[in-house]
Amino acid sequence: MRGLWLDGLRVTRDGATVVELNLTVAPGEVVTIMGPSGSGKSTALAAILGTLAPAFRASGRVVLDGRDLTGRPPRARRIGMMFQDDVLFPHLSVAGNLGFGLPFGLRGAARRARIASALAEAGLEGFADRDPATLSGGQRARVALMRTLLAEPAALLLDEPFSRLDAYLRGQIRGFVLDRIRQTGLPAILVTHDAEDARAAGGPVLPPAP
Repeated sequence: MRGLWLDGLRVTRDGATVVELNLTVAPGEVVTIMGPSGSGKSTALAAILGTLAPAFRASGRVVLDGRDLTGRPPRARRIGMMFQDDVLFPHLSVAGNLGFGLPFGLRGAARRARIASALAEAGLEGFADRDPATLSGGQRARVALMRTLLAEPAALLLDEPFSRLDAYLRGQIRGFVLDRIRQTGLPAILVTHDAEDARAAGGPVLPPAP
């Protein structure tokens, strides 16, 4: 079965339920989790990614494309993540940042071609040697997304990735990200407190807690 399946995923802290989710996310679909700060939205993503803090306990299953990910380390889950901050490496060029997402064994001309293709897709031709500090917020967001996609994830999690952008850039980058999700057929979960993000995503909207 293709897609992401959260089978009775439950996160507790000190015996109290913080998150409880049962849902299936189809390829190319974006499910939105909404709620105020502190309602467990980011905790839900950490449980899916396998990065829960020690204070939390998780039960249930995370199944991706038929693979049970329960107990697997984050790197083995093939789940990409976009955060509020773009988290570009300041000591690497734009090309260096993109190359970080590529498979380790891909080298030489093939590596350069993949990076050039990603830059073209993001509308950033000629930016390979640029310092990330010289990029605008929208350009940085596009580089961050393309780096994530170059790692060839099988699913994508988005933790308030548009919240630091102004209104114009928010709509522009949101459209860019959602288009790429649909084109690549990735099941995706978007965490946000913005109703317009949820409307643009077009999928089911649910709270993170019971």
